[in-house]
Amino acid sequence: MRAIVMREFGGPDVLRLEDAPEPAPRGGHTLVDVTLAGINYADVHVRGDSYLAPVELPYIPGNEVVGTTDGGRRVVGLTRGGGYAERALLHRRVTWDVPDALTDAQAVALALQGNSAWHLLFTALRVTEGETVVVPAAAGGVGSLAVQLAARAGAKVIGLAGSAEKRRLAQELGAHAVVDSTADDLTERILDAAGGPVETALEMTGGTTFAQTLAAVAPRGRLAVYGFAGGELASVSTRDLMERSITVSGFWLPQLYADRTALPTSMRALFDAVADGSLKPLTGTTYALGDAARAHHDLAARTPTGKLALDVAR
Repeated sequence: MRAIVMREFGGPDVLRLEDAPEPAPRGGHTLVDVTLAGINYADVHVRGDSYLAPVELPYIPGNEVVGTTDGGRRVVGLTRGGGYAERALLHRRVTWDVPDALTDAQAVALALQGNSAWHLLFTALRVTEGETVVVPAAAGGVGSLAVQLAARAGAKVIGLAGSAEKRRLAQELGAHAVVDSTADDLTERILDAAGGPVETALEMTGGTTFAQTLAAVAPRGRLAVYGFAGGELASVSTRDLMERSITVSGFWLPQLYADRTALPTSMRALFDAVADGSLKPLTGTTYALGDAARAHHDLAARTPTGKLALDVAR
């Protein structure tokens, strides 16, 4: 089968199209003919050998796919690698039948990023109606869904984005106010947009952006960290946390894979919301399988909006 294979860690150019063996059968898993493979920042960390879970080379990246089973079911699911290929194995606990009302592009946007957005808001932060929440990368894969889900729940959303076009898009998706995420005075801009300190915030950049976002969180507020896309890990002092009684939590979706209720609950809610029109997955560029390196170049440059995917038939 055709697949993107990494034989070394490094830049996007280590992603090469090769002929690879098909996945060997495994108990509890279903072999799927992949239609679309989702692209995520996690894949960038895998490529750069900075992912939370170590991988062994050679390696086929990709943690989510939509496709069809041998029995003809159209499914979407999560993998632990192996997604950038014509065929992939999906464990039954993290595989869901795609409702007829959803397209493949919508479905693949929900598996990793949709579930992440849902659980960041409602499991990690426990956002409630009337609270204010800061959403970074508000026009990106996770961010665009988090903006909509939070606004739908009655929260006031402050969207962060690095370009005027992305900030306009975040407002169209439901953000109550938008802020330039590249501003040196990010804390002050968040406070001004929110009308004061915020109860909740998401953070995925790391470094200075983490510190500036945390500084905008109110006493007894909550911040959930789900990445370090800027490449710089952040640190926080216990004194800062204690002085304002702030809760900082980490979030990594694979920790929920073995939970029998968490992901089925969120996937059902996401499917229903897309079907009734209250949630619109922001589908972005779809690349040919052999253009995985270009897709990673674009993702690192932060030029795309919405969900990026690989069309394995191309």
